[in-house]
Amino acid sequence: MQDIFVDSIMSETVVSTSLDATLQDVTTLMRDNRCSCVVVTENDIPVGIVTEFDFIRLLASKGAREVFAAIRVSGIMSRPVVTITENTSLFDALVITTARKFRHLPVVDSDGKIKGIVTLVDLAQAHFHTFEKQREIIEQSITSRTRELVEANDKLKALSFVDALMGIGNRRAMEVDLDHSHAQAARYGRPYSVALFDFDFFKNYNDTYGHLAGDYALKTVAGTIAGRIRASDRVYRYGGEEVLLLLPETELDGAEILIDRVLNAVRGVAIPHSQSPYGIVTLSCGIVSFPVKGENCSTWSDVVAIADREMYRAKQTGRNRASSMRPKNLAENLRDSLLSLEPEPEPHFA
Repeated sequence: MQDIFVDSIMSETVVSTSLDATLQDVTTLMRDNRCSCVVVTENDIPVGIVTEFDFIRLLASKGAREVFAAIRVSGIMSRPVVTITENTSLFDALVITTARKFRHLPVVDSDGKIKGIVTLVDLAQAHFHTFEKQREIIEQSITSRTRELVEANDKLKALSFVDALMGIGNRRAMEVDLDHSHAQAARYGRPYSVALFDFDFFKNYNDTYGHLAGDYALKTVAGTIAGRIRASDRVYRYGGEEVLLLLPETELDGAEILIDRVLNAVRGVAIPHSQSPYGIVTLSCGIVSFPVKGENCSTWSDVVAIADREMYRAKQTGRNRASSMRPKNLAENLRDSLLSLEPEPEPHFA
């Protein structure tokens, strides 16, 4: 699917308006063009987008249609506008719309000027046609394992952005989401947090209970994490038994509260683990919020590396806990240093 790009499926006719347009102007544009959104531009550069949801939200808060004539579009449009480029792949566009629950993505050229718009319907249709094409190739070649069949199978696998075992986002989708989220946060000065989880004593668990039980534990814990987060949060399999949680528009204090809730929920499931000193499956977690004070985080990888470092700090200080990247006073630094010198809890053999 990497050879399918947005410019081949986007609608080149973009209904747009200016910042000083009234809501009456926008409703007229939507009616006359039979469209579900209007892009707000300045010198052809998208600065916002007005969708049906914005009108629903306005009606719910104002409760009167006559106010439309007096309200400027700049007062209700969604901003900052999330855009993609013409050479964005279909997969990347699907990840962005799915992760952020968007229905419309303006497409811009290299100068940031509007070129087209992609809707969720466009993406769904393109995804379906690609899937059907690969399925037909497989059916035609089912009796012989030709190179064409192998390539078709590889392309079918590439259509998925969900981890088959854990039922959460896979690594490829995670990288697309983090790359886009980090760029948006850096550009507009918005915060986001990352939490990286790792199972405690998981090798011992697999050695004792078997890999099928290990798979069950991975799936159960992933489902528990996904069930305790907000609608705007996204959870991905980072690799092996590590899970990454992306928390948009969230500073460190808010992230710590949510992660504490997640860790308690996992403890509450109480999956038996006789080789752990805690007797149940537990997680260690590292938390970091962007922007990171005193750190040059030019890419999302830099942010995740700090979360990874904090996760290992949590393991060094006893596991079954979270550690956060935040400035500490002298007493806290001394305490952590002393804790890191203590031996790890020995696994308890029942």
